[in-house]
This record gives sequence, structure tokens and C-alpha cells, in this order.
Amino acid sequence: MANIQIVETSLRDGNQCLWGATGIDTAKTLSIAPAMERAGFSAIDFTTSTHMGVAVRYKQEDPWERIRAMADICKTTPLQFLSTGFRFIAWETATPEFMELAFATLAKNGIRRFALADPMNDAKSNVEVARMVKRAGGEQVVGALVYSISPIHDDAHYAEAARTMAASEDIDALYIKDPGGLLTSKRAATLIPAIMAEIGDLPLELHSHSTIGLAEQAYCEAADMGIAALQCASGGLASGTSHPSVRGTVANLRATGHTVDIDDEAVDEISDWFTAIADAENLPKGEPMHFDAAYFQHNLPGGMVGTMRRHLADQGVPELEGAVIEEMGRVRRELGWPIVMTPFAQMLQTQAVMNVTSDERWSVIPDEIIRFAIGKFGRPNAPVDENVMDRIMANPRTKELEAEKGMADVATLRKKLGAHLSDEEFLLRATMPQNLVDAMQAAGPAEREYDPKKVPLMNLLKEVLARTDIDEFELEKDDIKLEVER
Repeated sequence: MANIQIVETSLRDGNQCLWGATGIDTAKTLSIAPAMERAGFSAIDFTTSTHMGVAVRYKQEDPWERIRAMADICKTTPLQFLSTGFRFIAWETATPEFMELAFATLAKNGIRRFALADPMNDAKSNVEVARMVKRAGGEQVVGALVYSISPIHDDAHYAEAARTMAASEDIDALYIKDPGGLLTSKRAATLIPAIMAEIGDLPLELHSHSTIGLAEQAYCEAADMGIAALQCASGGLASGTSHPSVRGTVANLRATGHTVDIDDEAVDEISDWFTAIADAENLPKGEPMHFDAAYFQHNLPGGMVGTMRRHLADQGVPELEGAVIEEMGRVRRELGWPIVMTPFAQMLQTQAVMNVTSDERWSVIPDEIIRFAIGKFGRPNAPVDENVMDRIMANPRTKELEAEKGMADVATLRKKLGAHLSDEEFLLRATMPQNLVDAMQAAGPAEREYDPKKVPLMNLLKEVLARTDIDEFELEKDDIKLEVER
């Protein structure tokens, strides 16, 4: 039996799956950081450029400050940044020079581990980006094999991608990334050995979601087959559309004869912390999920199903859900089986809704679908259906999008934004609206302490102060005494 490592995912992916990436701020992060450092995780899945943008847009907090402060506490536990390749915060394709600057600035501020998940499963692109990350000072690179179900995503597809990445001296480990939670124990029994046969001594990790109740058992099966690490979330940020819980996974591993070198008291503290935040802030908590075979047809990540239902309800056509899901399968086949992950999940859903609600299929084609078809997102896994491609090429908008050049080069952007800017501020201003960065700077340093026990009291106080019919207010609880007199 093996010693299995744990990668903790609550702050990044758990937060994104269950709390829309907005539930965690700097204070909540730093307040639990000492326990996360003490726990003995092999890494902490910490942030992405999307989360950095959320920090600026919704929290008015400096994401670089958050990274530095967390890294100051987690001196032995590597913080991970997830990248999809040539994109940073904005959806525009960035130049290699811009991306290398982004990776160098992340490394300088405390990111030590970089996970690379190309949306096309383009192993050659991952190798290219890995070389750039190492040049920029990144310590560890983990290449993703993004799991999907289609006629082209067979074991041979993943074995070939694994072989390509394993040959790179810049990639230190691989991981199977299963965003839909669709990896069954039966498929794992063929997929994992096929990958491991190609990678030699390179460690292989598994990242799956509990969306339809498969991940917990797949994790146990994977441990028996030689997986080096499992990626898990804690407390209220585990289960549901998030990942299997750290506590539950560790218990299962130990019950089946494996060892996990981890501080159980720290794990309990972390689990209780994220549950307490959910209770205090009235945020959803992950719950065990029932098996739903429909997911094998549409492959949608769990959060996207809820988004689709909300959009259809907003348009007054909730009864079209079944038709849209069925149409998504057709659209995906016609576009050459793109993997159903961001940004392709949103694109497939949008096109399916348009096809179902329009008089004729493919009569309306969004810009992002055109960009995909003409290669703006990278090399597709399979050719686009000829009839669909003919429609796209005949669309007047296609020529305009073909002429797009993507993000400007670094020199041009610095001249436009100001040569005096630090690399950190430059990267934010080059990828976000200026007023949002201005508001972040005006807000000043972020709070660094958070106590979920005080949230109900503060909410009550805000409610009382907002009322005009109360002249005096007095509250006593434990060692707290408040008196308000207008």
C-alpha cells in the first residue's frame, strides 16, 4: 500500500464551484493560512487569473498582496496557480512575452507550483508553456490531462498526451483533471495504467469532482493503481460540485491500507473553518450528490447546469432544458468534440440555446464560436463539420475576427499605460478596466483577520444603524457590549 499526498483545493476550485469564486477574500484566506501550512498538504490550489480578477472586481482587493501574504505564512507548502496557457485575466490571447512576465511576477510574489490545463488538451502547448514557466522562475510544473468523454478522447489520446509531456524536462508531474466528475472506477482501471505506462517515474495526480457521486470511489481505486496525490476540498467547500472532502478521503485511504502523512487536528480546524464561513455568510455547503446518468450525455460541469437553468428561466422558456441539453451534444459533435470546460462549456451552451430558440440551426453564431472554429483558441482535436464550417466562413463577421491580433505587445502596452508602473500593477491594468484597478487602490490594504462568529452581530448592527425609527440600542453578549444613541 502507498503513501498518498493531498492537494487542498478549497481556496481556489472549491470556492469557484460552490461560491462562484466570490466567497473567499484576503481576510478569510489569511485567517486559516497557519492551519493550512501546518496540515502537511503537498500543495494548496490557491488561485488563477480569474480569481485574481475577481479579487479586484468584486472585493477591491489587491490579488498580489494576497499571494504575498499567504506565501509568507505557507513557507513549506507550495501555492499553486492554474493556467490555461496564453491567457491572463482577460480573454484575449496574450503574447509569449506577456505570459512570461505574468509567470515571473507570480513566482516573484510567492507562487511556486503552476498547473497547466490547455482547454484543447494540447500537450505540445503545455510543454511550450512549461518551458516558459521554468524560465520565469516557477519551481514546479504540473501538466493536466483534461478528462472528457467522446469518440476521440480514448485511452490512446491520453497516453499520447502523457508521453509528450513526460518527455519534457520542464514538467515535474501530471494530473488527470476531471472537471465534470465523470471518471468511473471502470474507466479509471484502463485510463490510469495507460497513462502510467508512458510516464515512468513521473508522479500522477487525480483531480475530480463529486458532481454525480463518482469521485470518492474513483479516488480509492486510483490510490490502488499508483496515484501519487489526490486533490480534495474541506468542510463546507467539499462535495457537491466541488471535490471529495479531505477528511473523508483520508479516512477512506487509511481504511483501505494506505498511509497519509497529514496533521489530523489541522485538517479538522480547516474543515470546521470553511463550514463556519458558509454558515455565517449564508453560502451553500457541498452535499453528497446522487448519480445522474444524463451528465454522460452533456458533460456539463455541475455549476454550468444551474447557470443554464437560470438563463432559460430568465428567458421564460424553462421547458426547453431537455432540448438544449440534447442540442449541446449535437453542437459538440459538429465542432469536433471540444472538451466541456471553461471557456468551451459556456460557448456550447450558448450556441445550443440559439439553435433551439431560432427558426434554423446555426442561423445565429456567436463570435466565440467563430473564434474557436478558425483556431483562435488553439488546435482543435478534430475538424469542424463541413456544413457548419461553410456557414461560419460565409458569415461576414468571420473576416473581421480573422483579422484580430489579440493583446498588444508588452512595449506597446507599457507606453499606453505608463512606464512607471510596477509589473504587478501593469499586469492588472493591461487586462482589466482602469476604473476597477483605481477602486482597488483607493480601498487600501485588505483586512487580514476574519471571525465568522462576529458576522451575525455585525449584520445586526448594520441593520439597526440603517433604521431611522430606533433612537437607542444596547446589546450585550459574552464579553461584547455595544451602546448606540442617536
